[in-house]
Amino acid sequence: MNLRSLLSVAVLFTACLCSAPVLGQGVLIVHNHDHVWLPRPIPRPAPPPVSYKIKELGVNARVKDQVAQVQVTQSFVNTGSRQMEVSFVFPLPYDGAVDELTFLVDGKEYAGKLLPAKEARSIYEGYMRRNQDPALLEWMGTGMFKTSIFPVPPGAERKVTLKYTQLLRKDNALTDFVFPLSTAKYTSHAVETLSIRATIESAAKIKSVYSPTHDVKIKRSDNRHALVTYEAKNAVPDNDFRLFYDNHKADVGASLISYRPEGEQGYFLLLASPDIEREQTQAIRKTVILVVDRSGSMSGKKIEQAREALRFVLNNLHENDLFNIIAYDSSVESFRPELQKYNKKSRQEALHFVDEIYAGGSTNINDALGSALGMIQDSSTPNYVVFLTDGRPTAGETNEMKIAQNTKAENHHGARVISLGVGYDVNSRLLDRLTHDHRGRTDFVRPDEDLEEHVSRLYESISAPVMTDVKVVVDVEDSKRTVNRVYPKETPDLFAGEQLVLVGRYKDHGDAKITITGKVGDDKQKLDFGAELVKKSNDETYAFVERLWAMRRVGEIIDEIDLHGKNSELIDELVDLSTKHGIITPYTSFLADDQAPVRELASAEGLRRRAATEFDALEAADGVEGLAQRSIKNQLRMARQLSDQFADRSRPNAPAGLPGGGAGGRGGAAPPAATTPANAFGGAIIHDAKSDLAKRVEGIRQVGKDVLYRRGQLLIAPNARDVKLDNGDKDIVEVKRFSDEYFRLAQDNTHSENQLLAAQQEGEELIIRLRGKVYRIK
Repeated sequence: MNLRSLLSVAVLFTACLCSAPVLGQGVLIVHNHDHVWLPRPIPRPAPPPVSYKIKELGVNARVKDQVAQVQVTQSFVNTGSRQMEVSFVFPLPYDGAVDELTFLVDGKEYAGKLLPAKEARSIYEGYMRRNQDPALLEWMGTGMFKTSIFPVPPGAERKVTLKYTQLLRKDNALTDFVFPLSTAKYTSHAVETLSIRATIESAAKIKSVYSPTHDVKIKRSDNRHALVTYEAKNAVPDNDFRLFYDNHKADVGASLISYRPEGEQGYFLLLASPDIEREQTQAIRKTVILVVDRSGSMSGKKIEQAREALRFVLNNLHENDLFNIIAYDSSVESFRPELQKYNKKSRQEALHFVDEIYAGGSTNINDALGSALGMIQDSSTPNYVVFLTDGRPTAGETNEMKIAQNTKAENHHGARVISLGVGYDVNSRLLDRLTHDHRGRTDFVRPDEDLEEHVSRLYESISAPVMTDVKVVVDVEDSKRTVNRVYPKETPDLFAGEQLVLVGRYKDHGDAKITITGKVGDDKQKLDFGAELVKKSNDETYAFVERLWAMRRVGEIIDEIDLHGKNSELIDELVDLSTKHGIITPYTSFLADDQAPVRELASAEGLRRRAATEFDALEAADGVEGLAQRSIKNQLRMARQLSDQFADRSRPNAPAGLPGGGAGGRGGAAPPAATTPANAFGGAIIHDAKSDLAKRVEGIRQVGKDVLYRRGQLLIAPNARDVKLDNGDKDIVEVKRFSDEYFRLAQDNTHSENQLLAAQQEGEELIIRLRGKVYRIK
């Protein structure tokens, strides 16, 4: 009988210097006579009286000049009724880049044995055959470190620790640290507390510090040190933790990584970041005009929070900045007729003006914005208009298009308009129009959220511009047009404490030159960097770049349709990208319906027609659905992490607010720790636009960088969705799970292909295309 306990993944570790991202990881194995129990999310049949839960998983890494010293600590409790006899298995990378392995249980060191890949393969395969469970499939091909067996009495808590040293992958100036958390997807219990702490120390100056997988917090004490942290409660991570940092001597550093699948254009990701010491000593003078709604609907808590938000900004402007405040209802009132130089006296007077702002009257957005932009007389310094409203225009000019046109006509000096919409009554499409036309960003404050917190976080992200009017060019010699579809379309200013994250596609390969131009104060600056756009990627190390680009491209398509109307070619492209990458939007949510007929996935034309109908929802400019749609759109446009694919990773029925992060490709503050449901294989959580809540769906399953579509008990890989199963296709090769043929397939698979096979649960069938053939794995 196949026994599966309610076990979860235990200590993990990794090394990056392998030919594909098959990374060293570890699993707690429970030994019980002839059975070895592996962790799975849904035990079939009922679990035996042996189970445990992880209370805490902590990762502490110290990275110094490309060498990482890692300590992983895990506390777990035997929640079963009898003693467990357990051991740990740690797969190793192909080239043995990990050494100095030490394993301790409650401080006592336990012996272990290193096994080469060939010998380890037979052990992996033996576990899987014996248990009829593919949980270890993605690690086949690696060596193994296997510990001796140790006991855990019922009710007892054990603290296990793994220490190791690792040489990190380095690609030109970019160092890559990976810690594989994704094995936690096999758990049936969430990890109560997950924490990651990585300190980076470098002899050379550190510029960009970036995670494409997790919304981390980054603290920089100086230009040679960085602290990166991540925390989550009740978490089941489905992505490995990945962290990049680069070293450059220039005031602004840039690094580029590229990924090119066979037969396609390539994808690239570019990071740019200023020198931390220059940030601290040479902040550029700026102009900030605060435009605040004081109409009747702002009365009560909202106007109190608005006043607190204004006070925060006024207390954090820099000496000699220019500023003003405009309060509007039916009429428009300014703190001073013209811009004021920031000093102690002007600050005190402005704070007094804020104290006297009270709510009442209608909403004259047109005149308020015109008044603000009319005060700006100089384009030599960066100019920012922070515009706050909680409703639709009801006084003066009220037509959305005319307000946008008038505002554009008044903006003579390139001011950025940053919009905050408060509550569900706001015209969210108008705000997006304004920020689209004026190279800004939009943020939405839901009724249960703190306005002051949003404003303070937003202001901190623009408080210290380092380089303005930034332009980035990527060229290959003798190529007329190397790159295309680069996002964000308009390169934002570069601010202290933030970094630029650009993604794009490229046609021509070879040695490339990155040219960054911009203004540093009154001086124009030009910086050149070398890079490589690969002809063909030999592995999936940087495959995440393709998905990140697809997420931003989908956001841009929605924005184009929202502001300019439906376009059949754009809808076709959105459906193709959404289906390939499992990017669920309000217009492709039917992809996540597990009750939909299988044949629907195979009909590209049918999917496009349905999406075209769903786009009618964009006619809602305000209300819950209007705000939620534009919140989802902007999150995709600004996506910096793969987890941003789903609008909110929190529990079902929780408000699906935007996480923290920079706008238009810039980094920013991380949100509070996320909470993720335990059964990661039981579906996904998406942002439901009709309710503006997080919603669980069963028809899509996230697996590493890929997805599977679930229809009943059938799993379908996107690369096989065109197969006509109703016709009994004779070209489909049937393979029985855990048969000799199954393991022969696994031996030739890539890491991600084996991840898809490992995602198949008992009782399910998988349709997948491997090396040109379609297989039905039963």
